[in-house]
Amino acid sequence: MSLYRNTVWFFKGLKEFTKNGYLTASKKFKEDDLEVDCSGRHFMVTGANSGIGKCIATEIAKRGGTVHMVCRNPTAAEEAKKEIVEVSNNQNIFVHILDMSKPRDVHKFTQDFCKENDSLNVLVNNAGCMVNPRQLTEDNLEKNFATNTLGTYILTTNLLPLIKKSDTPRVVTVTSGGMLVQKLDYADLQFEKMYPYDGTMAYAQNKRQQVVMTEQYAKNHPEIHFSCMHPGWTDTPALRVSMPDFYEKMKDKLREGGEGADTAVWLAVSPAVIVHSSGLFFQDRSPVPTHLPLASTKVTTKEEEEFMSVLEELSKKFGG
Repeated sequence: MSLYRNTVWFFKGLKEFTKNGYLTASKKFKEDDLEVDCSGRHFMVTGANSGIGKCIATEIAKRGGTVHMVCRNPTAAEEAKKEIVEVSNNQNIFVHILDMSKPRDVHKFTQDFCKENDSLNVLVNNAGCMVNPRQLTEDNLEKNFATNTLGTYILTTNLLPLIKKSDTPRVVTVTSGGMLVQKLDYADLQFEKMYPYDGTMAYAQNKRQQVVMTEQYAKNHPEIHFSCMHPGWTDTPALRVSMPDFYEKMKDKLREGGEGADTAVWLAVSPAVIVHSSGLFFQDRSPVPTHLPLASTKVTTKEEEEFMSVLEELSKKFGG
């Protein structure tokens, strides 16, 4: 079944996830969808100092939005902020330093942010990592899971009360089409049973988890519009480091950063998004299925709810 999933996914990717896939899909885009004035609205973008996150933050800044850049590296964050301010002529850009793999730090950050800020209209969960071989954090958590799943869960959950106070609140999560080859496995979140360990598949599992989280959040918090999206195969610094072989084979077919970020920007700012139900998975501004046909990747609602319960327990364990 894994061979089937991977084969179907790869050929789907060659058609849809590449630069040519974007160019084909973009012919149906409505230009005025992104002609939006974001002045007075507050946006938080994690992982905003490079790649897709930086592109998202820049496009929001160009439209007048107040941008809170949540980044791990202070030097890279300040350099990115300077570039974004210069390009957008928008001074309302703020840097917050946070390592998403440290749950206690995520808890403290969200507590402080909610005390110090009156508004957050949109949260864009973009930060992520693909670590290989398997690594443990100082909290004895597998690093990919700690960053991509638990960190995202804690950040989102703790910011929901503040987001709910805002006008047309939204949460957008940058996930990956790689999740299509994975079935949710909440019984092995730390990948202790994965042998040999494969960082790419661990990452894909994390992205499946993010899709399930989005669906569950949408069901439990109808006041907020939740969505997740696949940026396609995009040329980013992270891709070059994490998947060098894939990059070398596909570099002539990869999307540019702005093309990969386009749907996330659209989901974050465009009024056109609200006609779509909350909790959907998007690709090139259109909702798409979260499972490949005949791939046997679906699980029961009870299993999804149990997965969310595990995240809640872990969140409490680390200071929630």
